[in-house]
Amino acid sequence: MSETGTQSEAGTADGPRGDAIRGEALGSAPVPLSVLDLVTVGSGSTASRSLATSVELSRLAERRGYHRHWVAEHHSMPGVASSSPAVILAHLAAHTRRIRLGSGGVMLPNHAPLVIAEQFGTLEALAPGRIDLGLGRAPGTDGATAAALRRTDTLHEGADDFPEQLAELTRFLDDDFPDGHRYARIHAVPGPVQGPKGRPPVWLLGSSGFSARLAGLLGLPFAFAHHFSARNTIPALDLYRQSFRPSAVLDAPYTLIGVGALAADDEREAYRQVLTGALSMLRLRTGRPGLIPTPEEAEAYGFSSMEREFADDWLANVVYGTPDAVREGLDELRKRTGADELMLTANVHGGEARLRSYELVADAYAMPRLA
Repeated sequence: MSETGTQSEAGTADGPRGDAIRGEALGSAPVPLSVLDLVTVGSGSTASRSLATSVELSRLAERRGYHRHWVAEHHSMPGVASSSPAVILAHLAAHTRRIRLGSGGVMLPNHAPLVIAEQFGTLEALAPGRIDLGLGRAPGTDGATAAALRRTDTLHEGADDFPEQLAELTRFLDDDFPDGHRYARIHAVPGPVQGPKGRPPVWLLGSSGFSARLAGLLGLPFAFAHHFSARNTIPALDLYRQSFRPSAVLDAPYTLIGVGALAADDEREAYRQVLTGALSMLRLRTGRPGLIPTPEEAEAYGFSSMEREFADDWLANVVYGTPDAVREGLDELRKRTGADELMLTANVHGGEARLRSYELVADAYAMPRLA
């Protein structure tokens, strides 16, 4: 049976709605809505508080009908606390019962494929039918940190290495190395060697055309990082759809895009919040990473003309404002890209602002409050 047929379209009281890949749009939302979480750490806060906010967010998202909650792998960045997605996902799984949980993504070149197979096999055993394995090709950090992660100065990110790593990981997940292969007697556990079980669907993530084409050729679902690579979104989605070959996983393309989005009770407050994310990204891109600044710090910051241009360009790709304005912006983006699912990320200073935003977006689409 294909992965898209392993669950009922309607879902169950204790399981995710939709199938193993495709979600279900609720209320007036044009497509399923989901959450991308970097576990941001704001100035004056702590990683512990940010992780507690992620639990609150996952519960809120589940209660309001968001389809999935993904956590992204980043390293050596003071403003995020998501360096260990598998650990965070296990914690979220213990506090939820229906929402899909996954990596958006795990950076495959940073890890041995067997390690990822065992981590996500464990997650699948903890939360059967609720785990997604999203994979990226970039290091999720700078080159020096990537070298420390991989214990080598040679960073394997070429056109040949990633497909080989992906193929190896898939064989560990399926426990189907052919006879004679050097790994034929090695089993990822938890896994199929312990008896019939499901396994997490694999997604490819990208911010350019490489993973788009590969996902299409393999017939896998594809997630694009529109929130930081907006100019490449439509070309990459077009390439994925043109390259797509039906597989046992999908009979038609399925696309998800990450979207920077922040709703607030008034437009002024929304701008104050998203400016904190813009300033944080400016500092990161200019070699000055730190905690996410407060709205007051961001408003008082003396932007140079070049810095202001960067911030304005960044904010041009964030959908923010009142709930109605955010709904209209998301609807327009969905029509323009043809995305099958929108994954909203709100990388701003305060946890309360993030939680409020997801609640307001759900209200704007009249999404139901689920038990």
